[in-house]
Amino acid sequence: MTAVSMVLTLAVVVMWLGEAMPKSVALVVGLGLDGGWLATLAYERRLAAQGDHSTPVTVVGWVFGAAATGVLVAHALMAEKDSIGAWLAVSWLPVAAKALWLVHGLWERTALTPDALDAIQGIQQEARDEAAVARARLRSDAATEETRLTAVTQAGARVARVQAKTAEALAEAWSTLEKARAGEDTSRALTSVTSRVTPDVTARWELPVWGPSEAVPALESGPALTDEALDVLVDEIRRSEVPALSYREMAARFRTAGHSASEVRLRAAWKRVA
Repeated sequence: MTAVSMVLTLAVVVMWLGEAMPKSVALVVGLGLDGGWLATLAYERRLAAQGDHSTPVTVVGWVFGAAATGVLVAHALMAEKDSIGAWLAVSWLPVAAKALWLVHGLWERTALTPDALDAIQGIQQEARDEAAVARARLRSDAATEETRLTAVTQAGARVARVQAKTAEALAEAWSTLEKARAGEDTSRALTSVTSRVTPDVTARWELPVWGPSEAVPALESGPALTDEALDVLVDEIRRSEVPALSYREMAARFRTAGHSASEVRLRAAWKRVA
């Protein structure tokens, strides 16, 4: 785009000034304009390659680009009506070429080496792999949880059906027992096989009643051992074999012998005698 802009600028300057001065002089003027623009552009690129920047050089370059654009626009406005649009269409090329050089400089300042690009691609690929594995793990966990919930729900439904059938069967059995106990024929049949307790009085045979059971009282525990008696028992059990038993073996034999003591008291007695 820079080369095309320089050619167009040179051609316009020669055509524009060729009528007022010799074409050789117009050619020198056009080459001077293009040469100044190219020189500032080359110097700016050299500074950029060295990692430096010069604001005056950049300003001069933009001035040359604007001058080339102004020449093209002025020529377009002075041209015939049929060719005004065509010349105006190419008059933006110098400024556009300068803007592209600016963009290219920005790209160079942010360019990375192939090793850095490979490292970035590796990191991105690793992140994509980890994300894919995480998604697969989540989907698998979700499917497993769904299967477990389905199995639990089905098992609960089966248990509920069995309980309902059992309750229905128990209700029918209880109803049958109630009818048998309350029936007159059953009562007479049971009376015929029941011995008389008193004259003219027949003992009534009662069927078992389905109801709450009475709690059985717990056995009372024996009196707690004193520390002295506990020490004697622990010492006797510990020294019952040679070498002396360990705490675990002694505690097991202590419990097996039917003695009762808390773990804290038993360990304290062990420490005292051992």
